[in-house]
Amino acid sequence: MAKVFTVRAPASSANLGPGFDSLGLSLSLFTTLRLTRQSRTEVVPLGPELSGTPADESNYIYKAMQVTARRVGRELPAVRLEIQTQVPLARGLGSSAAALVAGLVAANVLLDEALSQGELLDMAAREEGHADNVAAALLGGLAVTTLDKVGTHFVRMEPPPHLGVTVLIPDFELSTSKARAVLPREYSRADTVHALSHAALTVAALSTGRLDLLRHAMQDYVHQIWRAPLVPGLTDVLEGAADHGALSAALSGAGPTVLCFHDARGSTAPLHAFLNGVMRRNGLAGRVLDLPIDLGGVVVEGD
Repeated sequence: MAKVFTVRAPASSANLGPGFDSLGLSLSLFTTLRLTRQSRTEVVPLGPELSGTPADESNYIYKAMQVTARRVGRELPAVRLEIQTQVPLARGLGSSAAALVAGLVAANVLLDEALSQGELLDMAAREEGHADNVAAALLGGLAVTTLDKVGTHFVRMEPPPHLGVTVLIPDFELSTSKARAVLPREYSRADTVHALSHAALTVAALSTGRLDLLRHAMQDYVHQIWRAPLVPGLTDVLEGAADHGALSAALSGAGPTVLCFHDARGSTAPLHAFLNGVMRRNGLAGRVLDLPIDLGGVVVEGD
């Protein structure tokens, strides 16, 4: 093992409409760790996104590293852990999943890669409580996952080559716990059938390149309608994005980021104008970005 190495884990968008807690897509914003073996442990968050996060062993990423160490039954060696991220926190872009996966993998490298990819995924999914974001961060591309008492099972898929992603990232935070608290405890049979059929069609459309089906397939009654009051402008985007060049739109994870799919061979200028208009009409500040889909997942590099 190199004395100095880096671990890079991508952002992700979960659910993609009806695939609640089961579909995740890896996106090209990254959390990066630089680890240097030394005589004492230091934790060094860098950059404005991490301002105010713990600079000691209570840091979330270092605690994730300790999860791996406990699983392996060994002590972590002392390191200088430098942390940087491009992933905005509490925006529905998998910031906690990227941090968790990066920490678990970094510790696994330090501990001679004692755990397999499947073991790391199952451990990450159980720490998060769902597998969608962590699978996308670990594997890259599009991940379809289940999490149950038996284990975490997944299929990783390459998204269609012309599938593009545009995101509207508002400047306010929305915690996953708050976004989950508004969901009902029970669903009707009709809404359950709707969710199952549309999630299946979403996966089928993405796996076969039938991008024309996404506008219909990605409709959702399980979480988006309940979270809409927490995300000003969400309903406007879901109902209007397809009229401005989007193939479909969905709340990204628990929000407040909203994801739009588009055909990457065309211009996104009309979609950007529409999304910026939605923000203005709803009194929001934020960013509209075209983000490449990440196919690599977590990456480890030695210096």
